[in-house]
Amino acid sequence: MTDIKQVQEEIIDEFSILEGDRESTIFYIMELGNKLADYPEEARLDENLIKGCQSKVWLTTEEKDGKVVFKADSNTDITKGLISLLIRVLSFRSPKEIIDAELYFIEKIGMGNIIGSQRSNGLAAMIKQMKLYAIAYQSKLNV
Repeated sequence: MTDIKQVQEEIIDEFSILEGDRESTIFYIMELGNKLADYPEEARLDENLIKGCQSKVWLTTEEKDGKVVFKADSNTDITKGLISLLIRVLSFRSPKEIIDAELYFIEKIGMGNIIGSQRSNGLAAMIKQMKLYAIAYQSKLNV
């Protein structure tokens, strides 16, 4: 499996093809969201909502063989695309890898300019929640 840095480099390469065109980039992000694995209806609970997101974003996790596996969904296509990028980078990683991850791809692809400040805050909230889950799993696995 490729490491977090390699996956981020792949994403940067994919987005470079779009040459910073805002409309194409937003369309591509929405397309990525449509490829997200189906999210179970019974997991659409308030307790699984990420706080700090303007849109509704549900996030659940499970641990498989010492790795954290994320599942998510959103009520908006663009937010679904954003969480799908984070899942691509952070899912199936050890808690330590997730906690230590520096997610530089977000800045490199110019995401802040594309999604605006409200969604940037939501993206930060998604990352924070994913890292909090990793911290919880790390403490559970180290017991």
